[in-house]
Amino acid sequence: MSVDLKITGGTVVTPAGPVQADLLVADGKVAGIVAGGTEIPAARTIDAAGKLVLPGMVDVHVHTREPGYEHKDDIYTTSLQAAAGGVTTMFGMPNLKPPTTDVATLTDVFRRYEESSIVDWNHNPAPTKFDEIAGMSEMGIRAYKIYMVVDTGRDYPHPSGTGIHNHGHLLEIMDHIAQTGKRFIVHPHDQALMDYIEGAYLARGENTPEGYASAYAAREGVIWDTAIDVVLRLAEASGCPVHIAHIQTRRSIEAVRRAKQNGIDVTCEVNHWAPFLSTWNDVETLGPYALSYWVPDDNRAAVWEGMRDGTIDIAASDHAPHTREEKEVGWTKMWSSHTGTPGIQYYYELMLDAVNKGELDLQRAIDMVAHIPAAKFGLEGVKGSLAIGADADIVIADLSEEWTITNDGVLSKIGWTPYDGRTISARIQRTLVRGVDVYVGDEVTGDRTFGKLAASAEDRAAFAAEGN
Repeated sequence: MSVDLKITGGTVVTPAGPVQADLLVADGKVAGIVAGGTEIPAARTIDAAGKLVLPGMVDVHVHTREPGYEHKDDIYTTSLQAAAGGVTTMFGMPNLKPPTTDVATLTDVFRRYEESSIVDWNHNPAPTKFDEIAGMSEMGIRAYKIYMVVDTGRDYPHPSGTGIHNHGHLLEIMDHIAQTGKRFIVHPHDQALMDYIEGAYLARGENTPEGYASAYAAREGVIWDTAIDVVLRLAEASGCPVHIAHIQTRRSIEAVRRAKQNGIDVTCEVNHWAPFLSTWNDVETLGPYALSYWVPDDNRAAVWEGMRDGTIDIAASDHAPHTREEKEVGWTKMWSSHTGTPGIQYYYELMLDAVNKGELDLQRAIDMVAHIPAAKFGLEGVKGSLAIGADADIVIADLSEEWTITNDGVLSKIGWTPYDGRTISARIQRTLVRGVDVYVGDEVTGDRTFGKLAASAEDRAAFAAEGN
């Protein structure tokens, strides 16, 4: 037996746990995990002594901004950040221009990924055109996405065509999606409650980062809790697998925990800002650059608890870049600012830093970034695990390297990160996609047409039979 690549001397984190072993790669797939020192000829060897050998992150919530908003980022620049951040598979979002709502727009987006992405990819279209849902499913998508929100004072980042607020329409969508077997990602939001709550803040002139943060967390997060209760009940009624974005309150986490116990097929995600960028001090010092949302201390404690006990299944970045100009207006007119923060480049390392700090178990962290998103989004056996036969999507990380995140290292077009100046204790040193280096020693080395559609094993076989 000979292989293309042997990674030696490291601690390989498998779905069953970490092992001291050598990892073998052949034809772009994991070919074996063997005792260190086993004599197996290899065309190339990487020494990972003292390092962790990890599966690449499967990030199911990424805003690439292409087409329509390429001044913020595009597919290529997002994939640069992904490669540097250990993300080997990224799923794009539909809030584009035009929004991804049908086979035609999805075909265009797929073409753009094929021409531009360094890492593997998929895309979550909006299922707001019922007669397009089945056709988009047949193209190999793994999920759909909608927002239960209408923007106040702006028409972005939730453009027309990506939102559903009527509960009857939401149930009808779930009935359609249930027939495809795909997962339904929902940005939860109770619009009627938010209109009332926002109106009170704006009437008092509190159009500031502090006012915005307080409004979205008002009454212990009532806008999130009521919306998530509706989604869970409709998921039960329809049999549609659902995925809750932006989990951030104690009641919502408890509701998801109960739903799982009752057999409802629900997953939920924590975005980088909830555990790492959501304190009141962040709101006061970084203002619009920290928003997304404020998570009060009690809710943040519940988030960490949910991460540790498995109620929160998945870590997804919600990478949402905006320019400084689009953020700066928020100091005095926060409801006119574009909310969201960049996150894909540093989320994996922040999770590993949390492991070093004892805030999260290593296996739980890897489950959240890789094992579970792959399994729950139909890529089990293909992506997200260092298991024989899976794609050799590999990250080599040093958990003893202390370094400081700075704006100078940002690969996004926007040129800033809310983590500028933060010192952490874990560093990704190498990223491979299907056994090929795409990031080595602070340099992205991958080719911009290397990324491929991250399809399920069944879809791969079907596409191969069709000659695609």
